[in-house]
Amino acid sequence: MPEKTIDFGHYQARGVRGGDAVAGQLDKLAGGITTPVTAKRGWTARLNYLTRTDHARAAARAAGLTVTDRTLKAWLDGKRRPSRASLERIERAYKIVRRQNVAKHLLKRLNRDGRGTRIEIHPLDQSQVAQHHQRVLTHRSMNVRRWDRLVGAWAAGDHHGLEDAWDDVIADLGSDWGSYEYVTNVGFAA
Repeated sequence: MPEKTIDFGHYQARGVRGGDAVAGQLDKLAGGITTPVTAKRGWTARLNYLTRTDHARAAARAAGLTVTDRTLKAWLDGKRRPSRASLERIERAYKIVRRQNVAKHLLKRLNRDGRGTRIEIHPLDQSQVAQHHQRVLTHRSMNVRRWDRLVGAWAAGDHHGLEDAWDDVIADLGSDWGSYEYVTNVGFAA
């Protein structure tokens, strides 16, 4: 793709990659436990979510939460507290398993039997860019009918796949699609 941004932020423009903005919005739609993992209530709730069924336990192990059953029981009983590294592994495993569990439901809601979902794309922030380097960018909206690649890459935690899927979506904007590779926000609801 000829307009791939190589040196983003060189003139102090601010924004995030479009795929990251979509992932953030999908995370909000997925919901989940809001209490921080550092609080006892937060890590206990995440551990309960990750260990309530054999399927969840296997998914947690595949996601990197590889502690013994004895340690897990001590954490859940409140006899021991997970270390900072274990808390990070718990949070990472929770996010992965949560994404896998809600991906199918979100995909159905976003595709809406082929009708798709309307998204709003807010361009990157150029407030710190010198006037003669600024581009004319406007707020854009479009309908995305096929969410399979975006949601699949998000659920798998595939950053590069998410970026490729985002590039395919914004290609429908026409000749200025490269201007929306980085954005301040991508908004949609399901």
